[in-house]
Order: sequence, then C-alpha cells, then structure tokens
Amino acid sequence: MTNEGDTDQPGTQPGTPSEGTGRIVLGRNRYGKAEVRLVRITRDTARHNIEDLNVTSQLHGDFERAHTEGDNSHVVATDTQKNTIYAFARDGIGTPEAFLMRLGEHFTSSFNWVTGGRWTAEQYFWERIHDHDHSFSRNKSETRTAVLVVEGGRKALVAGISGLTVLKSTGSEFHGFPRDRYTTLPETTDRILATDVTARWRYTTLEVDFNALYSGVRGILLDAFASTHSLALQQTMFTMGKQVLEAHPEIGEIRMSLPNNHHFLVDLSPFGLDNPNEVFFAADRPYGLIEATVQREGGTGEPEVWASIPGFC
Repeated sequence: MTNEGDTDQPGTQPGTPSEGTGRIVLGRNRYGKAEVRLVRITRDTARHNIEDLNVTSQLHGDFERAHTEGDNSHVVATDTQKNTIYAFARDGIGTPEAFLMRLGEHFTSSFNWVTGGRWTAEQYFWERIHDHDHSFSRNKSETRTAVLVVEGGRKALVAGISGLTVLKSTGSEFHGFPRDRYTTLPETTDRILATDVTARWRYTTLEVDFNALYSGVRGILLDAFASTHSLALQQTMFTMGKQVLEAHPEIGEIRMSLPNNHHFLVDLSPFGLDNPNEVFFAADRPYGLIEATVQREGGTGEPEVWASIPGFC
C-alpha cells in the first residue's frame, strides 16, 4: 500500500537515487575569471615590499537565462571581475584571506542577483637579496592558499599551504604490514621519510590574525613532522593535524595530502662497496599518496567549501 504523501517514483525503493522527470534543466553553476596574476609593490619608503598573488573569482546567482537563452543582462563580465581584482589591489592587499573577503563583499552587495561565489588565492613568497631594499629572489619552497565560498550570506573560509617539501633522514620506520604473493617491500626500522605537505584548514571565525595563524600552523606542521618518531606516514599526518587543532581553537578541521616521496637504498655491492644507509635513489614516481581529515568530534564542517577543493578526503 502507498501512503499519502509518498514521493518515491514507481519501481524505486525508498532512499534510492531517482533520475527525476527527465526534463533538462540547468544545475549548479558558477563562472568568473581564473588565475589573475597580481604583483603589488609597496613603495611608501625606499625599502620596497612585494606581494605576489594568483587570484580567481567565480560568481553564483541568477544566471539561468544566460545559459538557456543567451541573455547576458545578469552576466558580470569576467573581464570586469579581473579589473576589480586589480583595482582593489591599489588600496592594498593585506592578507590573501582579507583580500578575498573584500572581493566577496563587493560582488554580492553590488549586484542583487549575485547570491554568492567562490574566490581563491595563491600567494608566492619573495625574499630580499642580501637584505637589499628593492631586489628579491623567489622562494619556491611553499605556496600560501586561501578559498572563500559565499552562499546565501554565509561565508566559509579555508586557508592552506602547498609545496612545503620536508625530509627526515632517520626517525622513521615501516613494518608490520600484511604480506601476500605480490608483496616485495622489505620491512625497515630506519628509512628516509620525505613528503610535500599540502594542507587546508577551515576557520570557524573570521575575526583572526590570518598572518599569525598561517605562521603558527606552518610552524606546528614542521615541528610535528620533525619530532614525531614515525611508524607510518599516516601516523605522522594525524599527529601534525592533531597538534594544529589542539593549538588553534579557531580551526574546525584540517585536511592534508602527503605523497610519500620514496628514497631507495642503492645496491653498491657490484662495485665492491658497502652502503650503510648513505646513498639513495630519489624516485619521483610512482609514489604513495596519503590523505586524511583531522577534525573535532561532532563537528559539522562546511561541505560547500570543501566540495569546491579537489583532491581531498
């Protein structure tokens, strides 16, 4: 018997996916200008400062007629979004997070059909050459990242770091794993552990010192990697995330992606030489890839912002 109010389609079981009516309609969408390269030089003194960002702006809202009818009356041109990024930089950048929030506030308040959007930034670091006032060299050891998603007046902000390459020459083991006919990896109690840290953390409040938080999280990630006697990269990863959450209540969860950059001991015996864990072949692929979320128990998270960041759990 079918109860009044049942909405399941004939031939389906409750809770199973449905293909709907078959009518073709527009689903979720966004558009904007991607990878706007922005360099700002602050020249208020003879000692200059450089800020180097890669910014993307994408808008959500009432854009259905643009897709279905070619009506551009609601389309804020991607070129306009690019120009806005450059114009806002004239007044200063501050932090990537603050800059994205300025952009988000502008677009959602200036056009009443823009209900939200997604803004991202990558920040690249430059160091002074011999403490020179206006000469710099690019520090390619890491990239600072930020993602802002605005939907229905609600803001979700994720900051992060990528390309932070770390290595410890001892203090890492790997053993006790299951073996089958295809297992050839030997167990070890002393190996090189190396990875390129990509981490993203979600702020539970926007009233924070973003530069201080970034510096603090970066320091904890490095300290935890260095000081943890590792029995597996998974264990090291969890310890890194756990220490970040313990130190910073402003962070709801942290997600990490860590490749295991393998270093294989070279067999020097054909040359009549021993190799007491000193000469290694650094392989670039294939590599293990470890990913995880470390979170506070019972936390609800922000699925909208995480859904827009590929490559994470």
